[in-house]
Amino acid sequence: MKRLSQRRQGNVLVLTAFLIVVLLAMVAFAVDIGFVLLTRTQLQRAADAAALAAAWEMIDDESLSGNGETNVLSSEIRTKAEEYAASNRVLRQQSQLALQDVSMGYVADPFSSNWHMQESGGAGPYNAVTVHVRRHADQNGELPLFFARVFGHDSVAAEASATAVVLSSIRGFAAPSDGSNLGILPFALDEETWLDMLAGGGDDAWTWSAADEAVVAGSDGIREINLYPQGTGSPGNRGTIDIGSNNNSTADIARQILEGASPADLEQHGGKLELDEQGELLLNGDTGISAGVKDELETIKGQPRIIPIFRTVEGPGNNAMYTIIGFAGVRIVDVKLTGKMSMKRVTIQPANVVARGAIPGDGLGQPSHFIYSPVWLLR
Repeated sequence: MKRLSQRRQGNVLVLTAFLIVVLLAMVAFAVDIGFVLLTRTQLQRAADAAALAAAWEMIDDESLSGNGETNVLSSEIRTKAEEYAASNRVLRQQSQLALQDVSMGYVADPFSSNWHMQESGGAGPYNAVTVHVRRHADQNGELPLFFARVFGHDSVAAEASATAVVLSSIRGFAAPSDGSNLGILPFALDEETWLDMLAGGGDDAWTWSAADEAVVAGSDGIREINLYPQGTGSPGNRGTIDIGSNNNSTADIARQILEGASPADLEQHGGKLELDEQGELLLNGDTGISAGVKDELETIKGQPRIIPIFRTVEGPGNNAMYTIIGFAGVRIVDVKLTGKMSMKRVTIQPANVVARGAIPGDGLGQPSHFIYSPVWLLR
């Protein structure tokens, strides 16, 4: 009887020891799994940051002067991705990106849950960047394990990827979801003048100094044209356009110059300004740019703004009707609204504009120039 009791006690001890070993193995496994999950979170953070930073590089200032080069831009995108991947450390170590870890391409429908990026090989056009951050044996080293070494597993590979996109073909604007105003000026420019400027026409007498945050005299390679109506023979005597009420006062125009079009203004157009299926948007207009808004125009000088581009204008005076066929990003660099008609001017040059509420284009050609959506992650 005594021997049986001792045998049972021995079995209990063996079982207890076995359970302790199993429990310790489970704890060890949980520790290693937690460590791997934490590291993968750090990898994802690095990939997200690198993709977002790289995608912002697609808003290319060199394109404003017509000197943007796809291969140079591709190099800048890759360099920015490498910089942010390295600065967002994983296990306190910088991550190095291989050549294949950064790819550029085009996402036709970034709002689809089944979006797909068609890689361009860096040749363009592209609107998206994918970045992979890896911890492999031959790149940055695998993740070290601790307790799993007991079972012969010293390390494990891990990686994360992220894709960021920015829209550059914009067919219109909805009221921004955050309730902010849309930075669009109530002045339209004719398509012929705009295209002539893109082809090298116009002057080059002003420069936007980012360091001084001011417009200064001097050449910067970016062409300039006059936004002020100079009598094209149109019976509409083109000038301002009505964003909001068809009877915008000088006070309304001054407000929109300083603050942009409000959600209430856009509500007058069904909540958005958008080209239709024919690539057109009809807007009522007025007879000219009033000298009463000179101070407001001076105030925003140098600040990026959106202007509509029109193809035709018909009708006299306040009954003028503009056919808008696109939008452009610009900044005002000079204002003179006194004196003879031939001396009046509101001089503008192309400028990159990031606009909330942008509506993407859908194959109608290029409905916008120098206008971009904010960058966002698709992953």
